[in-house]
Amino acid sequence: MAFREDHARPPALPGDLGAIRTVLAADRTLMAWIRTSLSMLSFGFTIYKLLKALADHGQIARTDSPQHVGMFLAAMGTLSMLLGTASYWMTLREIAQAGPFRLGRSVLLMAVIMSLAGVVLFIAIAGRLV
Repeated sequence: MAFREDHARPPALPGDLGAIRTVLAADRTLMAWIRTSLSMLSFGFTIYKLLKALADHGQIARTDSPQHVGMFLAAMGTLSMLLGTASYWMTLREIAQAGPFRLGRSVLLMAVIMSLAGVVLFIAIAGRLV
């Protein structure tokens, strides 16, 4: 079954070469945001576990320090992922105004997954405070 021209899906990328380069640059920028966010999230979890072990063995005075440091880094990683995703989304929306193309990109899906993972990690560390 063939699609009629007026009902065809919009192309995955814009037709203009400059717009294509802009989309691909936005993809690379979002991937950098993802790497930065993942680094902060994993570093926050690692620091939390390390400081928690030290606190359990009585080697640090404040036993609430692990949670505070872990929550801070998890919050910063999540915030950076949300800001990167918002920036990416705004860039794609501006490009979509110039011509039709699909906004569903794999890097955007990864950013959403990372954002959710950051929120879950933050809640998990915050839950240890109670």
